[in-house]
Amino acid sequence: MVVDASSTSTIETGSLESTEIDLSAVHAVVLAAGMGKRMKSDLPKVLVRCLGRPLVEYVLAALEQVGIRTILVVVGYRAQEVRAAIGERPGLVYVEQSPQLGTGHAVAVCREWLEKLAGPTLVLTGDSPMVQPSSLRKLLSYFLQHRCRTGQSTGRLGCLMGTLYHPNPTGLGRIVRDPTTGEFLKIVEERDATDVERAIREVNMSTYVFDTQALLWALERLSADNRQKEYYLTDCPGLMRNAGWLVEALPVLEPCEALSVNTPEELAAVEAEMRRLRGL
Repeated sequence: MVVDASSTSTIETGSLESTEIDLSAVHAVVLAAGMGKRMKSDLPKVLVRCLGRPLVEYVLAALEQVGIRTILVVVGYRAQEVRAAIGERPGLVYVEQSPQLGTGHAVAVCREWLEKLAGPTLVLTGDSPMVQPSSLRKLLSYFLQHRCRTGQSTGRLGCLMGTLYHPNPTGLGRIVRDPTTGEFLKIVEERDATDVERAIREVNMSTYVFDTQALLWALERLSADNRQKEYYLTDCPGLMRNAGWLVEALPVLEPCEALSVNTPEELAAVEAEMRRLRGL
């Protein structure tokens, strides 16, 4: 069970996964344009192999298992190699990001496609091999059941983030909630966090479900006024909330989804966990 912090009601996560939902209108954006400098490899990060398969293959397999029919894959660094590795698949569209100006910019280059698509947009990173289809089903089920809930001026759910509680959240964006109501307030990156915020263990794992119109609205308002001079997707939930959209963070991700791949050592840890889960 998890607590829906915005309403302080209890959610049975098992029922979320088992609830029958129509995913025909849901589409996904997979961010696969990055270099992955810390991996000590010239390969695009999503092509780094994990137990013999490129990282991005695990993400695409999870989406296909859930039943997502339209997948926009954002490519950039050595784009042709990423295209060749993934190949052509039904419902899969490549969108080029050049130059690479951040995660928000990566989603923004999909605008032409997103404007044509009805239904929610699921956004994932292509280097998240531990993403679980069961977690995606829970998030999509919750979003589709609650997207027209009242509560703020628009009474519409603009963004739902999949989160988890991490025993060692160092380096991850913290989920800041209202201490009284439990409502989501913002994502704060570690470098910008106060000591109190650094103590928060609920973290953002870059797993989002957006109302597509709200997403397009927020992308237009992103600013690159930051140290990296990039447009961050993590700024979108705050923009939406300030404009009256409902924004929620749901801690339904599995513990294994806390494992990310940023260094060769982290890759080894992911491979070890995959072997354990498979009973190898």
